[in-house]
Amino acid sequence: MSGVTGSLRDSTYAELRSRIVNLAYQPGERLIERDLAAELEVSRIPLREAMQLLQNDGLVVLVPRQGAIVAPFTADDVRDLFDVRESLEVLAVRLAADRASTDGLARLREQMDLARAAIARRDDPEIAAANSAFHRVLVEVAANPLLSVMMGPLAARVQWLFHLTKQRDLVVQCEEHQEIYAAVEAGDADLAARHMFEHVTSGREESIALAEGWSVIDPVAATRTRRR
Repeated sequence: MSGVTGSLRDSTYAELRSRIVNLAYQPGERLIERDLAAELEVSRIPLREAMQLLQNDGLVVLVPRQGAIVAPFTADDVRDLFDVRESLEVLAVRLAADRASTDGLARLREQMDLARAAIARRDDPEIAAANSAFHRVLVEVAANPLLSVMMGPLAARVQWLFHLTKQRDLVVQCEEHQEIYAAVEAGDADLAARHMFEHVTSGREESIALAEGWSVIDPVAATRTRRR
């Protein structure tokens, strides 16, 4: 029975994670347990377990005895995320340049192709998704299990940020990915690291500025209702 519950937890977690990072649910939006359980056709046990995992990812805030909301994403949160990305993603691309396999390079090219196709369709959400996936695949290509564990909880927040800041020039981001890829393909770890650092930092101030305009949300006040 525990295996069934675990499977329901995992599928519920994956569905809610996708909805949050793709902005089907907005930062600060109340998540009503009763409604979600009915909609997803699961009991409250796997739903609550999934919510706990989402809180671990930084995507949900659980307020004891009150309920849950999609986590606010503040300017400070964005600043903190960039601080970490500037270190760990540079390390990831350096390792990827040293360790990239033929398959790994093909997977990176696939994400760039998906981004270019989305640009041609003017499909901003899909561009953001492909750009985020490019970063995730780079971590996988780096082939460092400890780094993967450290970056795992950040992956959702990076994808979330890409969607929340889609006003930024997505075409330029794709061009920068091409430069990063070329350095990885050439096995030039120093050049790849330099391109990645410039790529991450180039979006820092604009993303923080966008975040400054987002609403300030108090999780306790947002969940202070009778509905659970």
